Amino acid sequence: MQQPRRRLLFFPEAISLAHIARCVTLAQSLDSARYEVQLACDPRYLALFGELGFPIHPTRSISSEVLYRRLAQGSPLYTARELHGYVRDDLQIMAKSQPDLVIGDFRLSLSVSARVSKIPYASITNAYWSPYARPKYVVPELAIARRCGLRLAQSIFSLLRPWVFAQHAYALNKVRQDYGMPAIGYNLNRIFSEADFTLYPDLPHVVPTINPPLHHWYIGPVIWSFNKLPCWWTSLRHSIPTAYVTMGTSGSVEIARMVAHSLARDGWQVLVATADGGSITGWMDGIWVDNYLPGLMVAERADLVVCNGGSGAVYQALAAGTPILGIPMNLDQYLMMGYLRRSAAGDYLRAGLATSESVMHMARRMIESGSYKSKAVQLKDQMLRYRTGDHFQACLDHILHLDRVIPFNPQPATSAQGGSAAGLLPTLAPDRCSGPSMST
Repeated sequence: MQQPRRRLLFFPEAISLAHIARCVTLAQSLDSARYEVQLACDPRYLALFGELGFPIHPTRSISSEVLYRRLAQGSPLYTARELHGYVRDDLQIMAKSQPDLVIGDFRLSLSVSARVSKIPYASITNAYWSPYARPKYVVPELAIARRCGLRLAQSIFSLLRPWVFAQHAYALNKVRQDYGMPAIGYNLNRIFSEADFTLYPDLPHVVPTINPPLHHWYIGPVIWSFNKLPCWWTSLRHSIPTAYVTMGTSGSVEIARMVAHSLARDGWQVLVATADGGSITGWMDGIWVDNYLPGLMVAERADLVVCNGGSGAVYQALAAGTPILGIPMNLDQYLMMGYLRRSAAGDYLRAGLATSESVMHMARRMIESGSYKSKAVQLKDQMLRYRTGDHFQACLDHILHLDRVIPFNPQPATSAQGGSAAGLLPTLAPDRCSGPSMST
């Protein structure tokens, strides 16, 4: 007998484009004959995806500006009042959609609302936030780093980090207790990975964990890319080094501008994605700009990707076999770049110390050595073999009892598919240009 379709509710937090993009990409990878997909999220980024073909339940997320301001100040990410409001919204949507499984991406309130609704809950969480990872915690761009110098700031941060993590965990534990649930523990790693099933969108070769439990699984990197070429694409030159500069929706415009002009003055062709609606597409002084670019294709065209170090941009560059120069600001970005540095496919400069001279020097060094490129190509090959969609499907089959095999930490499968990762993308068409000016 044919199994009835299972209903999945993807529930990303919209503080950045990356969380929504991962959920949309995974949802679109599924067989519609087997799964009925629904999406619940703040609609702020949905216009970038076009027609999705499945129901959308609008909800709300705090603004990205509020969250990143709290990160910069070292304040808790959410208040208990905000999470209580999230839980009420979650419960209404789940009562309406009646899913067989909820799949969240940084929607911390699901730790409460999914359990109240008695619906199985899977969380998509980067492995470097796992309690079973062993990352090096580098002090991010906090006030103490500016005031005390890095050596003293790192000592203070290392001493106070457990207390800071406990402060970040307080709000969710308070909401759980208000609903009669036990506290998870006052540790940010526990808060981020707490779920019935935890799915790591990482390569275990890049971000390993040590003896994770049976309900923690690697599914592999989830790659999403915008699907329109800019009008200036055919005007690019092939005879000079090319850099792709993107700080994402959470990055610094000032840093992106500094990097672009520094590399352009050093003779690079610079392709900039601003991730905002105010930029004008066009060209000036060796810098080509648009709001959003087809990141995978642009990364393949580039000799170097310069980004904020977020996992989405890093894995997109690795899928193209292109080395990464990261300029991280928050702890999430420092964690990802720490693992990337260990893999030797990239390196980073602290955002608080990055200058025109240091950017130019490191960019030259990374390109001239050749070793970063070689390692990035090796990781690209591993990603092509890993087949994230197959691993994700295996996890869903196990969670929903469609098989009897535990997909515990699945290893890369041999792929019969070859060629470029860009072949997974839709056909790209040039976007319309508004003129040869830009706001970078």
